[in-house]
This record gives sequence, C-alpha cells and structure tokens, in this order.
Amino acid sequence: MSVYDASLIQFPQILDIRGNLTFIEQERHIPFKIARVYWIYDVPGGEQRGEHAFRDQEEVIIALSGSFDVFLDDGNAQKIVHLNRAYHGLYVPRMIWRRMQNFSTNAVAYVLANYPFTTGDYIRDYREYKALMQEGK
Repeated sequence: MSVYDASLIQFPQILDIRGNLTFIEQERHIPFKIARVYWIYDVPGGEQRGEHAFRDQEEVIIALSGSFDVFLDDGNAQKIVHLNRAYHGLYVPRMIWRRMQNFSTNAVAYVLANYPFTTGDYIRDYREYKALMQEGK
C-alpha cells in the first residue's frame, strides 16, 4: 500500500436553506462494508491521535465538525490531508501509518471502519511498521 492509495471521497449533499444533509451508503460511497464506527472528540489543543497502522483495517475518516490534519506515511512517502468538510471523507487503506493532528476547537473525527476492534490489528511501533513494509507485508 502507498499513501497515494489514500483518497478523498466526496459524499452526496442535499443542500437546503434549512440546513444541509449528507449521507453515506456502504459499498456505494465507501469501498467496504462497515463493521465499526467510532469518533474522536474533545481533543486538547496540541494533542495528536492515531500514531499507528492497521494490518487489516481500512477506514474512512470524516471531519463532522471543525477541522484537523491526517498525516499519512507508507514508509517511503508522506502526505498530509486537511479535513474540514462534513461531506468529505479520507479513505485510508490498510498498512498506512496515520496520525491525526492540529485539531480545531470542537473538532469531531468520525471514522468508519471495515474491521471490528482487535488489539492485534494495531501496529503501534513505527520501527516494526517500517520493517513490515520493507518485507512487503
């Protein structure tokens, strides 16, 4: 996998003077079936989240409120994606190191995942991650 396999997805919008609506349908707007949903909020100023990769999990990360940056690293190349629209999601394939940073006040990161929570799916040591990527895992 490469950071270049990560991509921004634009979800459908229904614009209305009373307020806008965006929706997501699994396997239509995102490339997988949803097995887990979680969100990150109340992140203190200057703090970061993530700092790991997943062996099998794919994700779509959405800034439901506020903004933040997602730093992606595949062991060779890096990329930063700024998320600040509720109708955009960042697709992150498996085996991509990620870190979420620069959270604005009241930011909410909403994450759709194709894999249920399993501690063993996490790679939390960057040296281990780099070694796995060099082996072509």
